[in-house]
Amino acid sequence: MPDRLTSLDLTFLKAESPATPMHVGTVDIFEPPVHGDEGFDYESLVALIRDRITFVPKYRQRVQQVPGRFAGPVWVDDEEFDITFHVRRSALPRPGTHAQLLELVARIMSRRLDRARPLWEMYLVEGLQGDRFAIIAKSHQALVDGNSTVDIGQVVLDATAHPKDTPTDTWQPEHPPSALELLAGVFADATKHPSAVLELARAEMASLTGSTSVREVLGGVVGSLVAQRHAQESSLHVKTSGQRRFTTVQTGLEDYRTIRAAHGGTVNDVILAVVAGAFRAWMMTRGEGVGPTRSVRAVVPVSIRDDEDEEPTSLGSSVIASSVNLPVGENSPVMRLHQISYQTKVHKDTGRAVSARSLVGIAGFAPTTLHALAARVATTTVRPIDDVVITNVPGPQFPLYAQGAPMLASYPVVPLMPGQGLSVGVTSYDGKVYYGLNADRTAMPDLAVFAQCVTDALDELLDTTKGSRNRASRGRKKQTKKAGS
Repeated sequence: MPDRLTSLDLTFLKAESPATPMHVGTVDIFEPPVHGDEGFDYESLVALIRDRITFVPKYRQRVQQVPGRFAGPVWVDDEEFDITFHVRRSALPRPGTHAQLLELVARIMSRRLDRARPLWEMYLVEGLQGDRFAIIAKSHQALVDGNSTVDIGQVVLDATAHPKDTPTDTWQPEHPPSALELLAGVFADATKHPSAVLELARAEMASLTGSTSVREVLGGVVGSLVAQRHAQESSLHVKTSGQRRFTTVQTGLEDYRTIRAAHGGTVNDVILAVVAGAFRAWMMTRGEGVGPTRSVRAVVPVSIRDDEDEEPTSLGSSVIASSVNLPVGENSPVMRLHQISYQTKVHKDTGRAVSARSLVGIAGFAPTTLHALAARVATTTVRPIDDVVITNVPGPQFPLYAQGAPMLASYPVVPLMPGQGLSVGVTSYDGKVYYGLNADRTAMPDLAVFAQCVTDALDELLDTTKGSRNRASRGRKKQTKKAGS
């Protein structure tokens, strides 16, 4: 029998609405291949996906409901799988600016995936300035679990300009099970795993009445007066529309390392401090109060070593939710960093935290999959009093390639939770730190202002290290002089 969707997968399908599409995306920007005269075009991308899709078999499967909905749906092979439906082509009008690309990303990410087909799409975007091109990918959260399936963006990239050899694809779709076979599978599963089937059935039936746990948690168990008042005070809590606005920020990784060296903590702590400073400045531009006790409640998924209590993955690490109060009411950028480091230290002290160095080494380019896992965790744990989801995943510090084309930048697109106006995805790659800012189009017309505030907040923290850098430089000179005397 085909694999049955887990209760968690079912949660994502039922939580989806026109205002909250439940897919995770990436925007990767490339230069043409260094070697060869053919370049990179739509046919190249189709051929690349056709070669690599064998590594992610669920990307050729669709969701099949069980008659009567006595149990959760199953994954079945799409007998009419058409790779050219999923891999699409687009082009920017001249001059092909980055702003034009961002507008296209926002429109693509606003559209829900077709439930009758495998739940993913990929776009080749031609016509960028400088003879560059972009690949926009999006996968449904029910599709990428990190265990049986990783994100397709993880398997199309190579560590060298010479693509790796792949096995010959001999895939032939299996005939989908009949209604009788599906029902027989329900009884077979009930015998082997009765509690799991009951849980799936409960979730399926509850969803038909509009009372799934995810709806209660995400949508409106705003039964708490504290949550209601918090939402009223924060401009980050909005009535989510179906349209998105997307922008990006590119910064240098060395700046974060300089700040970490001067003030302690981790690069992740510095990134959170930068986001906190950005929120503070952005709120001030809106005329919002940022008193000493004001904070932004962030859901920050973090990687830990696999444990039986978390959803297992093939990456050697699981992702759990962590809450961090970003102290936007604190005037000093250094104190903001220290307060965040103190909060995140609790997670580090458990002994299960996975270092950035370890994450970079697992399963090739893992950020695309880890962002998807982080979004899965955030979707099921976010509460009405939470303001924003921030995913930060370290990537390799060397160039990656798609069919010989060097990747210049990689920006994550994290879905919005119901009632939230902004999500922040961060990926470090090849000496840079890339922010993907996904926002509700109506609620955040000033998203570009927030993006500028991110850059300003980093500069503000970097300015506090100048004295430390000068002292360190003088110390090195003294040691050199003493050694030579």
